Amino acid sequence: MPGTRKLGRDTAHRTAMLRAMVTFLLENGKIETTVTRAKEVRSLTEKMITIAKENTVYNQRLVNGFVTKEAVAHKLFTEIAPKYAERNGGYTRITKLGPRRGDAAEMAIIELL
Repeated sequence: MPGTRKLGRDTAHRTAMLRAMVTFLLENGKIETTVTRAKEVRSLTEKMITIAKENTVYNQRLVNGFVTKEAVAHKLFTEIAPKYAERNGGYTRITKLGPRRGDAAEMAIIELL
């Protein structure tokens, strides 16, 4: 269930951070972050892709309300979602990298398949 981890931030900051990370992931296809953030971003990204698989006005408004860039929302409906039309979930992959040098936080790469 998305949104169960607090990530050491208050609600507004956490929501804004996750929206930005989902937008960046959909825009670039791959981001490097901590494992716990990657797990949260995975659930939200997969939810956005599942919504975008059915191209209706209602679904476009749902996605535009969450994704922070209009061009990324358009890319989601025209390029990304049709690529996963035959697939039921599992649109992302998390690869663990090991601890970060500064604070030993466990790092990971999350990418679209």
